[in-house]
Amino acid sequence: MKTIYTYRNKLIFLIIFLATILVSCESLEDININPNGVDPSIAHPNLLMSTVVSQTGLAVVGLGFGNIAGVMQHTQKDGWSGGHNGYDWSTSQSWGGYYGILRNVDEMFKKSVDMELEFHQAVALVIKSYIFGLITDLWGDAPYSQALKGDQGGADNIKPVFDRQKDIYAGIIADLETANTLLSKSQNDYLGISSTQDILFKGDVAQWRQFANSLALRYYMRLSEKDPSTARDGIEKIVNNPEGYPIILKAGDDVNLEYPGASTADSWPTNTVFGQLEQGSFRRIKMCATLVNAMQDLKDPRLELWAQKVDIPLVIVASPDDRDEIVDGIRYVGPDVVDQYVNQFGFPPDEDPEYVGLPPSWSNLPQAYNMNPDNNWGQAPRNPHASHLNDRYKNASGPQLKSRLLTAAEVHFIIAEAALKGWTSESGQAHYEAGVQASLRAWGISKYYDAYIAGSGVAYKGTQEQILEQKWIASWTAAAESWFDYRRTGLPALQPGTVVKRDALPLRFYYSIDEMDYNPEHTEAAIDLLEETEFSAEDGKNSAWSKMWILQ
Repeated sequence: MKTIYTYRNKLIFLIIFLATILVSCESLEDININPNGVDPSIAHPNLLMSTVVSQTGLAVVGLGFGNIAGVMQHTQKDGWSGGHNGYDWSTSQSWGGYYGILRNVDEMFKKSVDMELEFHQAVALVIKSYIFGLITDLWGDAPYSQALKGDQGGADNIKPVFDRQKDIYAGIIADLETANTLLSKSQNDYLGISSTQDILFKGDVAQWRQFANSLALRYYMRLSEKDPSTARDGIEKIVNNPEGYPIILKAGDDVNLEYPGASTADSWPTNTVFGQLEQGSFRRIKMCATLVNAMQDLKDPRLELWAQKVDIPLVIVASPDDRDEIVDGIRYVGPDVVDQYVNQFGFPPDEDPEYVGLPPSWSNLPQAYNMNPDNNWGQAPRNPHASHLNDRYKNASGPQLKSRLLTAAEVHFIIAEAALKGWTSESGQAHYEAGVQASLRAWGISKYYDAYIAGSGVAYKGTQEQILEQKWIASWTAAAESWFDYRRTGLPALQPGTVVKRDALPLRFYYSIDEMDYNPEHTEAAIDLLEETEFSAEDGKNSAWSKMWILQ
């Protein structure tokens, strides 16, 4: 069982508690240089490992269950919804938290080199690649080669140059290649491994090696439209040499971290256990109609695990005109009542008796959706006619409350897409079906696979659209990866709602005001290299709708 900490190890609990208490579930803006409360200069690499891994897990959920879930229309909020539903982002979103993680990663790597601990060196390189990958995927050009050197003094180290995005990707791939080599020995050939302090794989070298190579596959596919020759060569190298480049192909090897649920700091972000009222973050988040409708069309068994059925279904009746009453758990409404609602909001009610999602950014009063009778319409009311999250997301921890860093499903979908491009002799259908099966297995419902894969919308058609639709569904709570796929391919073909900052899905995060104030020369140089679009004009080049190198 992979878990963020081992209950028997009080020291690890303290480290993770102190580390995670500084992390917001919506962003990583407030992490200090030394978030674990332990001086990195005297900490053993094992202690640093548990910290950087736990913080990386929090980062993934903070993105993929936060505002990016709104962008990718997995969820919508009906309170404090501007950033989630309408892309109302700004230059206040800093990457400082990510670099906070990287400072500890860098210290871990240096100590591992000094102590000749090859396993720990490789782990540091994998986490370094993961975090730098997020930074460049989210912002574009960023400090890389000169980053993490502030303690050395000098202008170049304190105000580092922004490396080009293509060079950061190249560095990530090179580091993952080194990690694969470092991890290529037998388990017993490594020193200093602590199974209790490796909170991801309990010191299993083979699983870390699979993680490294699977992450490399992710970044080769990221380059597939911009630099197809590099992408093809890299994917062929990995897929065609399973002994030299083992990858994650079984759901049991997914890179997941569970939430311990012992305090506010280490519990699932929407939990209602640690002093959080239900009308807080749990009730504020609703299912998005885009995901709900797609899953209903496919008869997807995962929907009931993620969403709650509506409390009270709506039924529109022909008469009397003013009827509005609940009988035997069903609300019956007449034409006049419906017309009043439609005239006010311009949106028809949804009579689905089971699952009803909020359309993406449909109104400035999302809490009113589907004729919500809550006249208070305050922040995050109970909406009996819309699907809240499944009650499992009220819990502080649980077998499915995990940060999903990288999964077998994602790997199979990458290979299936590569097969469509002719980049591997592997069967696209076999990997597509294996990806679907791996996702169902990860959610404990593999018994539904045979019926699901035979469905008219799921049975393999050999299209990129179908592969990426299943990949999008499987990225629930980890939607950032689907956002990066969407930018690369335009799939799934999502459309923005009506109450949005721009009439298009955003493409990147703004460079923050902190960087522009503190490191203006290099920040402005990076902004200059962005490509404006028709939607970025109001912001100038530093816009969420400008194109970074990989999208140009």
